[in-house]
Amino acid sequence: MAERLAPESIPLLEEEARIEKREVQTGRVRVRTATDNVEEIARATLDEDVVEVTRIPVGREVDEPPQVRTEGEVVIVPVLEEVLVVEKRLVLKEELRIRRSVSREHIEASFPAAINWRSRRYCWRASRRTLFALAE
Repeated sequence: MAERLAPESIPLLEEEARIEKREVQTGRVRVRTATDNVEEIARATLDEDVVEVTRIPVGREVDEPPQVRTEGEVVIVPVLEEVLVVEKRLVLKEELRIRRSVSREHIEASFPAAINWRSRRYCWRASRRTLFALAE
């Protein structure tokens, strides 16, 4: 029989691995958005307070200052004047009658708004200042 020969080998004394990385451009991406302008309706409620002041002459002497009082929707503010005679007396000179009324107005206004169809978001170009200007 034939003898088998063992393969010869060289012993490995040191092994070294080197790992590196580098950037490689593989492709490009182009992004494009489409925007349309549409008319939108804005609704707002505007409140307004109107104050009316009426002066009512009284001319009556009082011992102590009257308090501010309310009669219905009218606030009455006493106006006092010190009159120097031989003695000091309080004289109720006049009363201020203040009436407050509130009005409310509903408005609708049309203004341009941009719609991005890809993201379906509204881009409002109106501000509170625009809404108040539209109400005038």
